[in-house]
Amino acid sequence: MEQQKQTQGEGEADTPVVFGVEDVPPVHLTILFGLQQAVMCIGGSLSLPFILTALLCPVDEQEVRAQLLSITMFMCGVATVLQCFLGVRLPIIQGGSHTFVAPIVVMMSLEKFRCPEKGFDVSSTNVTHADWTDRMREIQGNLILASLTQVVVGSLGLMGTILRFVGPLTIAPTISLIGLSLSHVVAMFCETHWGISMLTLFFVLLFSTFMNKMEVPIPSFSLRRKCHTKKLPVFQLFPIVIAVAIVWLFSFVLTVTDVFPSNSTVTGYKARTDSKLEIMTESPWFTLPLPLQFGVPTFSLAGYMGMMAATVSSIIESVGDYFAAARLSGAPLPPAHAINRGIMFEGVSSIISGLVGAGHATTSYSGNIGIIGITKVASRAVFIMAGVILIICGLVGKVGAVLALIPEPIIGGTLLLGLGMVASIGISVLQFCDLSSTRNITVLGVSFLMGLMVPEWLSENAEKVKTGSDELDQVILVLFGTASFAGGFIGFVLDNIVPGSKHERGIDRWLKVSDTSTQQPEAHICRMYDLPFVSKYVKRVPICRLCPISPSFAGFNFLCGKSSSKRGSFSETVNDKDPSLLPLHEDLEVKVNRQCDSDL
Repeated sequence: MEQQKQTQGEGEADTPVVFGVEDVPPVHLTILFGLQQAVMCIGGSLSLPFILTALLCPVDEQEVRAQLLSITMFMCGVATVLQCFLGVRLPIIQGGSHTFVAPIVVMMSLEKFRCPEKGFDVSSTNVTHADWTDRMREIQGNLILASLTQVVVGSLGLMGTILRFVGPLTIAPTISLIGLSLSHVVAMFCETHWGISMLTLFFVLLFSTFMNKMEVPIPSFSLRRKCHTKKLPVFQLFPIVIAVAIVWLFSFVLTVTDVFPSNSTVTGYKARTDSKLEIMTESPWFTLPLPLQFGVPTFSLAGYMGMMAATVSSIIESVGDYFAAARLSGAPLPPAHAINRGIMFEGVSSIISGLVGAGHATTSYSGNIGIIGITKVASRAVFIMAGVILIICGLVGKVGAVLALIPEPIIGGTLLLGLGMVASIGISVLQFCDLSSTRNITVLGVSFLMGLMVPEWLSENAEKVKTGSDELDQVILVLFGTASFAGGFIGFVLDNIVPGSKHERGIDRWLKVSDTSTQQPEAHICRMYDLPFVSKYVKRVPICRLCPISPSFAGFNFLCGKSSSKRGSFSETVNDKDPSLLPLHEDLEVKVNRQCDSDL
């Protein structure tokens, strides 16, 4: 761990992590760290089962909502484990995607799926419990088709190919607008009680910035030293858990003393610790999500186009999250094969989600990535543990219900800082381009403003989008209604058509920073994103170099790969910064290239 601190503290990353991506903390700490991330994920995913239940219009609403809640948590766990272990292999939590709500709303507005009006006598008609499953099967089928397309995009390396045209002026608005565009979601949580939200934010800031260096003696045990105490920066490692526990207890006191209103229609009611007790009663003790439990999925062209638009938007956001996670973790920038695998496994997880009937896809959660910058814990093992905890919450309904009882304003306070970190990471990427350039300032300003303005205009003027095709209208509304896609797309187009040198655009420094800034041991950059157990065998098969998801993929890898134009360019970067370091880095260049050759 000390070596990790030193190696990552010497580079560009000015916030070294305590536990790096490949570090494995002690078991008890891994569980606590994983619980901290799981709490953040559940807060974001909890609203999806409630939204879907309202759209599905089941007869027994509470039972269906409880079932969907368990499936959602189970799928979040499965998707997280797959992504961290086999996908992009960065510390990323996968949660339910709200992007897919828009096309689902459109599908459910069709005449054949429209819910009966309130007060309609269900018993006197043919409307039965199976009717809501008809709606669910339509959602499942189109979600599976769109996710299959995502698997194809990832496995063919289409996103990895596009990355050679992507620079800081594309990455910055894409990442920053992920955080900024979700401000309304944070406000939705916080507005239930701003006082509790700000108190939560105060404690998180207090622990993570003012008390982060304070080491607290913790009882410990080892075979060599037996019972002893060990000093740990507890407030740095567990700011979320400690802050949530303190404010949750405070909210409990205000609840039992009836300081918070008991009327559910009054602002402040959701700050009560008993405002969501029905989740405890609705959730089953044990449940096992089974494939096709609601029947055989159905398909439609309009539904597929809507889901596909949401999938494309989710892919763009996820690529931005991959770069943000790498930057916050002090890890090398993800190479093309890792990004391809990440996109592919998001598609695989969403297919499973469609099969078991979650009703939504899974995607990377930006708020959880922001927590890495607060806790300085980027261990892959921690995020896999968080996935395991989420799976348990899905299988044992009562366990997940306990975590779901956390009052909404507390979740809002933690999300405020987490998404703020994501937005700031996007802005920090601009350090690699020339900010004194009028060209860059123009591209950046237009990208940010259009990324914020276009989605807002579309949300208020959706009826004005008339292309003559309902499917195309829906695609435009979903894609350009997503701020990160709109801003990133505009930045990508302008950055590639407006004349400018690679140095001015920051392309050369953006690609080389992962090579020189991390100062990792020899060939470590090559191994970090490798598949576990099988990479050494895959690299022995020459044809695997042509596979976009293979660790030996020789396409547009940022460091390794014989066809990469960036290979062997350490000296150029160093020479630009400090010529006196040229001999040292030339030696490092030779060593790394030799190791990459042997690996390939």
